[in-house]
Amino acid sequence: MNLQKLKKSFCFAFAALLTCAALFCADAAQAEAKKIFEIDIPMQKGAEVTVTAANGKTFSVASVAALPTKTRYPSYTASAWGEPGSVCASAVNAVHMLVSVEKGKGRTLSIIPKETIAPAAGPGASIVLDAKAGESVFGAWAPAVGSRVSVRGADGASAPLAADNLPKAGDTLVIEVFEDPSLPYMVDIENRPGGRVVAWYSDGYKILGRVLVALGGTGRFEGTLFQRVGAIRANHSGVIDVSTTPRGTTGGFQIVPWDHALASKEMQGVWSMTQWLVVGPADGKSKLGGTPPLFKHGLVSGPAGGEQLWDMWSSYGRRSMVLARYGNGGWERLHESAGRNDNSLRGITELRIYYPFTEEIQSGR
Repeated sequence: MNLQKLKKSFCFAFAALLTCAALFCADAAQAEAKKIFEIDIPMQKGAEVTVTAANGKTFSVASVAALPTKTRYPSYTASAWGEPGSVCASAVNAVHMLVSVEKGKGRTLSIIPKETIAPAAGPGASIVLDAKAGESVFGAWAPAVGSRVSVRGADGASAPLAADNLPKAGDTLVIEVFEDPSLPYMVDIENRPGGRVVAWYSDGYKILGRVLVALGGTGRFEGTLFQRVGAIRANHSGVIDVSTTPRGTTGGFQIVPWDHALASKEMQGVWSMTQWLVVGPADGKSKLGGTPPLFKHGLVSGPAGGEQLWDMWSSYGRRSMVLARYGNGGWERLHESAGRNDNSLRGITELRIYYPFTEEIQSGR
């Protein structure tokens, strides 16, 4: 074999090795995130909406009350920070899915409960379910931000949701929900300017950022009407919305990344009002919006009272919870505060957000 042939053989062998390595890494990365359930929504009025858990159990969670006639464009600012073909917001009163990003703005398709409206969805741009707000795919089976969305045709072929692949009659909208093991089990936020945002993991901690504007009060965030005190009302690429009232009463606060507070016209009031806690990145320059663990992958509204998932641990562990320390005291449940009250939360010195889990926590975590 001459030198030229030897070089050629080596190149082929090296290329094959790189390909195998890439496939191995891709498989390993995919294996890290475990699929925990899938939501199937047939594009037919009156059709049954089902959820299939990883253990094969199937649950009927709603039926289709109305179908969309269009998408919404432009959608809310932070929608564009998601990934097309994925969930970009998960809340007790809506699930928003990013169809595409056009001229820097998001185009969305939404899923909403029949009993309420979600202004961010836009008229006619939603699949309407007969489920109650705060339950079903808006509660126990809520998909986390970043969950993959695809359209499955009558022939069984699937492709990601996109502007040129919107669900039509006879199709099924499919949302795959994964559990990301790289997420922390809790995040602590020191409620003062310069306060640390600390994510806790089984093997240590990480400083995610610093508080730029501290929390002081509550506001009339509409969806809190359908959530309990100290639970996540909504999570999207630019917000964590926490309820401070029981179901049936409106009141809560929001945690937002600095890029949303700076870049979004609808968020300019956060710098002078007390209902928003603004966090900046640890390095003072990185983007926080649309990134895990605060604004992607982790937080969901969780089961409403009486809702059950596929087993005891999933039903218990996927229930969101936010605690607080008042005056540097011990951890306790959030105090109830309804409506707009600019000063009701000024006594909070630290917040703690527990992340959902679906299996028994092993020792060491």
